[in-house]
Amino acid sequence: MLNALNTPWKIQNELKRCLLLPRIWWLCWWVGLRMKTGWRFYGMPIFQIHRQGTLQIGSHLQLRSNMTSNPLVPTHPVLISAREPGSQVKIGDHFSMTGGVIVAAASITIGNYVTVGANTRIMDTDFHPMDAADRRQRSSGGNSAPIVIEDDVFIGTECLILKGVRIGKGSVIGARSVVTHDIPPHSVAVGHPARVIQS
Repeated sequence: MLNALNTPWKIQNELKRCLLLPRIWWLCWWVGLRMKTGWRFYGMPIFQIHRQGTLQIGSHLQLRSNMTSNPLVPTHPVLISAREPGSQVKIGDHFSMTGGVIVAAASITIGNYVTVGANTRIMDTDFHPMDAADRRQRSSGGNSAPIVIEDDVFIGTECLILKGVRIGKGSVIGARSVVTHDIPPHSVAVGHPARVIQS
């Protein structure tokens, strides 16, 4: 009780979370998700799921979308998108993200006990063609390649995880890193582009 009194913002966050539950239930139903044990939403996320795409999420999900839900202050709601026919996002148990973005045109697979810091973006697509002539013909349709983030990965705040990478089990990605290549298991990687500084 004393701890609760010493952290009144946490009480406020929990009250907001409880009041939001009917809207969260409706949102999950609308995109074809069935709520599971331990799901907690602090603010409304955004789900953009193509009718021929797939979103699967395990138990004990925690998404923080409102500004008061984390001292690092999410700058926007969590957004999870499977935006193309056949695209898929698969997230394991005990996943948490603050104000981040996950966008799959092909496939993003995230393991269990993965924590993603505030305002990080994970995207398996370039969104737009790299060739100027192609962009004139079609504004979307950039290259895509699957992303895999294995169990027990911690990704720091404001990182960018780009297409075609695998982040190995138990790795840590430092704040504001840009991951363009595979990261071996149990490594610490930092920088842009991210390089392994400890393994």
